Amino acid sequence: MSTDFQSGREALGARLRQLRAEAGVNGKEFAARLGWQPSKVSRLQAGKQTPTLADLEAWAAAADRPDALAELKGRLNGLETTYRSWRRQLAVGHRARQEQAIAETDVTQVIRGVEVVRIPGLFQTPDYARTTFAAAADFRQVARDVDDAVRARMRRQQALYEPDRTFRFLVWEGALHARIGPPAMHAAQLDRLMGLVGLDTVELGIVPFSAELRRAPSHGFWIYDRRLVIVETISTEMWLEDAESIALYERAWNWLAESAVYGAQAQRLIARVRHTVAAR
Repeated sequence: MSTDFQSGREALGARLRQLRAEAGVNGKEFAARLGWQPSKVSRLQAGKQTPTLADLEAWAAAADRPDALAELKGRLNGLETTYRSWRRQLAVGHRARQEQAIAETDVTQVIRGVEVVRIPGLFQTPDYARTTFAAAADFRQVARDVDDAVRARMRRQQALYEPDRTFRFLVWEGALHARIGPPAMHAAQLDRLMGLVGLDTVELGIVPFSAELRRAPSHGFWIYDRRLVIVETISTEMWLEDAESIALYERAWNWLAESAVYGAQAQRLIARVRHTVAAR
């Protein structure tokens, strides 16, 4: 878990502990007021569990401090603005998150991205996107709105053809080999990638397995102009807006870009993988 996130959660926990102490009761007594197990009170106070909004409302009421609720909500919102739970974001399906991606793209001139194990969403075929959304919904056990999500993703791709935008992406060669569906779907996706090479708004670099690396790619991330970095983990999506984080991810992108191949070389590499798919 991120050190920044954990520090924020521990600070929130310390504030909860202070409110409980000011109420003049110990943890066991406070848990009884709430109807909770004492272990939950302990975890929240120690910053080992993220409270829900309902938890904070109950805590403020049990401490007889309803005036503190707005502050507690603000602290929680501060955590969730940066670290967004996938389960909460996708509670009603993937379409809403795709609409949010469209909005971010609309206000961005240059998007830089790294993908290590999959094709970037902006470059996906409908079938590849459909398979990706369906698998994600099953894995995260959220609502399946696959067709709506695919349509939204395809609308977002219209930005690739707008002359005032630039998309600079680095794709690890492993993502070209990763099979998430049948050979025909895989081949069509690779064909789509080859067709994007040379588009004047797109710079696509492929990082070969054989490349010498200053820093190995550890996970995917997207940089929106120089104002926002979005990083996806299994459980959360991080939205980082501080200058230090943006500079760090820019350095990671630049170092990996040194090892990528572009243009005709990138096309040849994709074509070699495409040939192996056809041979199966």
